[in-house]
Formats: sequence, C-alpha cells, structure tokens
Amino acid sequence: MKITGFWFKTVALAALTVLSMSEIAAAQSSSIYGPPDMRRAPLTLSNSSWTYQAPPEPKEIKTHDLVTVIVNYKSQVISEGETDRKKKASFKAKLKDWVLLRNFSLIPDPQSAGDPSVDAQWDNKMKSEGSLESRDAMEFKIACTVVDIRPNGVLVLEGHRTIRNNNETWDLSLTGLVRPKDVLDNNTILSENVADLKIFKREEGSVRDSYRRGWLMKWIDTYQLF
Repeated sequence: MKITGFWFKTVALAALTVLSMSEIAAAQSSSIYGPPDMRRAPLTLSNSSWTYQAPPEPKEIKTHDLVTVIVNYKSQVISEGETDRKKKASFKAKLKDWVLLRNFSLIPDPQSAGDPSVDAQWDNKMKSEGSLESRDAMEFKIACTVVDIRPNGVLVLEGHRTIRNNNETWDLSLTGLVRPKDVLDNNTILSENVADLKIFKREEGSVRDSYRRGWLMKWIDTYQLF
C-alpha cells in the first residue's frame, strides 16, 4: 500500500505541473527570421541578416572643402585614306572661215596659210595615301576645392598644381562639375564622372625645348607650302 501511494502522489504532482504550464507553453520557432509576430514586417537586411551593418551616412560637402579627382584619360584615333584619280581629255578644232578688219570694214579672210586647227590632249593622274594614328594618355591625381555649390546641389570644382624640379616646371589645372553622390567614401572622384571637364597641362624646361616646334615650323605646318 505504501508503494502504491507513492506512485499515486508522483503521478498527481506531474499532472498538476503539466496543467500549470500549459497556459504559458509555446512551441519554439525554428525560423532564422525571428518569431512569427516579427515576420509580419517586410523582409529587409536590417531585420533578417546577422552580419548586416548600416552604411555610414553620406558626408555633407560644403564650400571650400577639398576632394581628390583621379584623372585616367586614354584615347586612340586611327584614320586611313587613299585616293586614286585619273582624268583624260582630248580636244580637236579647225577654223574654216574667218574675217579680217580693213578700213573699218569686215571682209572675208582667204586664209592663204591654211585653216588654223587645234589638237590638244590632257592626261591627269593623281594618287595619294594618308594614314594617321594618335594615342593620348593622362593619369594623375589632383586635389580640388569646392568653389561653389549650384542650387541643384552640383559641386563646382577647381584645382591647380605646380611642380618645379631644377629648371623643369609642370603646371596642372582642372575645373568641372560633379554630383555629390559621385563623391566616393574615401573623398575621391573619378574623372569620368566630372561634367564640363577642362584639364590644362603646361611644361617648361629643357625637356620641353627638345621637342618644341619653332615659329618657322609652325608657319610651314599651318600653310603647307608643299
């Protein structure tokens, strides 16, 4: 009888425990997107990804701030032309009758020396060939100042740089327009995103003098005498 009473008490206690916890018992959700009540919201990276990090707020650019423009300009032009022209002409003429002016009067010309005639031929040939191949490349970085901000938010850039090494001097200037969203996180701008881009490059020194054309060569190349 004692053993039976012990098991009866154990079963009764277990039943009371289950009944008391039935009101708060709930199945555990196995979804990686959280409880069902949270899954009613739209699925986004911020509420579904474990590694999501909110991007930093874009930096506000003001007048007189500095930005770096990365210039990477390359161009290639190839042009070829060929001309082959031929022209041939033949002309024959004979004057059978003519007049003479004597004593203010026109009389027939006997043409005792024979009828004047013309026999001419013209043969013209021209052949020309031309070829042009040009390659340009320019790559550098230059810090520019935001000199103005347009009413629509477009930034007006202007930058200058002068490098002097002994007798050699390099002057670089850049101006253009860029949208604020084209400014990268590292405060740089690609030249391909700069509108109305103007780049000026000038060299002075012995290296420039070695390949600089004189005024006579410029005049000959301009008018092409031959």
